[in-house]
Amino acid sequence: MSISIYQGKKVFITGHTGFKGSWLTYWLRNLGAEVVGYSLAPETSPNHFELLNLDIESHFNNICDLDKLKNVMKESNPDIIFHLAAQPLVRYSYNHPLETFQTNIIGTANVLESARECKSVKAVVVITTDKCYENIEQKKGYIESDKMGGFDPYSSSKGCAELIVSSYKNSFFNLSDFKINHQTLIASARAGNVIGGGDWSLDRLIPDIIKSIEIESKTIIRYPKSTRPWQHVLEPLYGYLLLGEKLYIGDTNFAEAWNFGPGESESLAVEKVLKYSKKIWNRIDFELENNQKHPHEAGLLSLNIQKAKNKLGWEPKWNNKKSISKTIEWYKDFYNSNKINTDLDLKSYMNEIC
Repeated sequence: MSISIYQGKKVFITGHTGFKGSWLTYWLRNLGAEVVGYSLAPETSPNHFELLNLDIESHFNNICDLDKLKNVMKESNPDIIFHLAAQPLVRYSYNHPLETFQTNIIGTANVLESARECKSVKAVVVITTDKCYENIEQKKGYIESDKMGGFDPYSSSKGCAELIVSSYKNSFFNLSDFKINHQTLIASARAGNVIGGGDWSLDRLIPDIIKSIEIESKTIIRYPKSTRPWQHVLEPLYGYLLLGEKLYIGDTNFAEAWNFGPGESESLAVEKVLKYSKKIWNRIDFELENNQKHPHEAGLLSLNIQKAKNKLGWEPKWNNKKSISKTIEWYKDFYNSNKINTDLDLKSYMNEIC
């Protein structure tokens, strides 16, 4: 496995209390990294971050507080930065567009500006989303050079975040000046719909059906035919870790944008995800809604991952059935036996990538 470089490295993670951030933090601690987290406090109870009881330095602050962010980053003196902090919800962005733009655009600029003033930083991986593309709902998967866009405020903010990354990379971290005027390489990572145990976020498919089990009610499904590139959270995280390593060792070939998603035939409609989930845990119950008077959400979205496969040596290890199974079993064991399968799932995944 080629991510042993994290042993003893100082890693700064924004959004470490979130779903993906807590999994990434746990993995990095297993790799022997010294992690400093900067994020809002966890918003749900329970939440994955607190359940893991992670031995790290945490700072609970807003990514939009530039002065605080700069100070914390300078004090932590990191080697590598993973920027995951975001307002991540499409429907929330319709009700809170300015907050979404502020967090996802200015927040990203704040991270890069702080990194610019922190001379220890050698690698920055900015995590955006597959929704950063101008989605015309084509069957063909989007490639990294496709047009940025976004119908809704969330998607648009992530497209803008990608432009911020490009601007900072050209203006302040230009590859032609690498090891002359700066020592930092930057890349962005775009992942599909991520699932896995420990997510209790609002307005997401798996967390919604799990929370409905808790209160013994049916989950109302808005867009059952929508097709998404579902993948287990460990899949893109492995891509981020590989990417961070390449940047850290100074390989300029990887200071680019990267897609991380499932195999081409692995995208599934929401309805199929639910039906398979119910086979694993029969307490899952849902109802398909006929009323379509909701804010626009794309019906079809897929990514082309050939670049990551060919250049980075990354490829998905778990198909959609295994990803769904691992996810639902995590919650099933948690609610039935108060068991947390995070370490078990991580070890299982690491066995496949070794």
